[in-house]
Amino acid sequence: MAKQPMLKFVTVGRDMPEKRSAEARRRDFHEIYAEYADTKAKEQAARCSQCGVPYCQSHCPLHNNIPDWLRLTAEGRLKEAYEISQMTNTFPEICGRICPQDRLCEGNCVIEQSGHGTVTIGAVEKYITDTAWDEGWVEPIKPVRERVESVGIIGAGPGGLAAADVLRRAGVQVTVYDRYDRGGGLLTYGIPGFKLEKDVVMRRVEQLEQGGVEFVLNCDVGTDISFDEIRNKHNAVVIATGVYKSRDLEGPGAGADGIVRAIDYLTASNRVGFGDQVPEFESGALSAEGKQVVVVGGGDTAMDCVRTAIRQGAKSVTCLYRRDRDNMPGSQREVANAEEEGVVFEWLSAPKGFLGDPVSAVRVQRMRLGAPDATGRQSPESIEGSEYDAPADLVIKALGFEPEDLPTLWNQKELEVTRWGTIKAEFTTGQTAMEGVFAVGDIVRGASLVVWAIRDGRDSAAAILDYLNAAQAVAAE
Repeated sequence: MAKQPMLKFVTVGRDMPEKRSAEARRRDFHEIYAEYADTKAKEQAARCSQCGVPYCQSHCPLHNNIPDWLRLTAEGRLKEAYEISQMTNTFPEICGRICPQDRLCEGNCVIEQSGHGTVTIGAVEKYITDTAWDEGWVEPIKPVRERVESVGIIGAGPGGLAAADVLRRAGVQVTVYDRYDRGGGLLTYGIPGFKLEKDVVMRRVEQLEQGGVEFVLNCDVGTDISFDEIRNKHNAVVIATGVYKSRDLEGPGAGADGIVRAIDYLTASNRVGFGDQVPEFESGALSAEGKQVVVVGGGDTAMDCVRTAIRQGAKSVTCLYRRDRDNMPGSQREVANAEEEGVVFEWLSAPKGFLGDPVSAVRVQRMRLGAPDATGRQSPESIEGSEYDAPADLVIKALGFEPEDLPTLWNQKELEVTRWGTIKAEFTTGQTAMEGVFAVGDIVRGASLVVWAIRDGRDSAAAILDYLNAAQAVAAE
């Protein structure tokens, strides 16, 4: 009888891939975790309990077949594990790196609930697909047959790329329009290399290009090309622009030099990593080197900013967040990494104003958590007389993102939006009120996770194929 390869969680402890020392990782933008060795990946995958109701799978937005590919990894059947993994996920190696597993699959692992420490799902997922690339198991995109229909996708971020992948594999002619000079969107310019090295993203963009997807870059829809032109050129259109309008700071002095948007700061840093010339970085305007940096916000973007500032050689880095640690929206794993690297967190603190122009200090207001709001979350309240001034040469606004006013920017008054400015679209299909126009990702959900954008892109692509097939059937009658 074959030996049971699974259920090792009782005898084998949770063990993440080796994490580089904080001192070493402060000096570069490389990823902080090493790769699993084959034996370690098998050992950790074998901790899975193979439970009858896999909460890891049900809490994954893509409903990845996690227990199946963990079992195959434990049995040494890695190519099959990869094939199962990529059936539900367009970019598993990216999700393995940047998904907040502590809030999704791993946070709902049954053995975690029983006190044994969760299975290291994200690390195994990353290992499986990295190995697949190394071994040549990732096959080129080769449609069985070509279709005459074409789809235009506005936005080369995770949602747009996921839709492009599904549609191109089905033989549809796909053109992706993006305002940046490289594909990837947020994956390329918003997320730092220490979480997601850029060759991982560029490899996927190149796969799509080699598979026949056309990229029209440095193309700002509404300026360089109109939405109507794109719509007239294609049988269907996918809006996958993401949300890039930054929420602003208020208070006296909020317009001073030295107060910058997180997206500008992170984009400049990532461009430098590509070897681009970035005048704002070279002038020091978007560089933290030698500066006292204050980042305002408590989400994952704020964590990206504080950890980038450390690597740029900031004199000090402080993060202000108006609630406490337990109530912050960012990943607790990221907070721990930031603290190890030297970031100071000032919980229950908010900016009240700014001194100097260029900025020289932030006037900080101490807060406390009061009564719950309509969502049940405690609302922060000011503590009178508790203000103090924190020195700052660079203040980074990381308060989240809102949608741009696309109906106005694109002169499309009939493009329906919600009261939050996001595009109104059908759940699961992404179909908008405009014929043949679909929308996916953050421009529908508001600022959300990469994995949800991938899910939306895949779902919408399937709906577009149904739409094209229906149109083809009508034309044939």
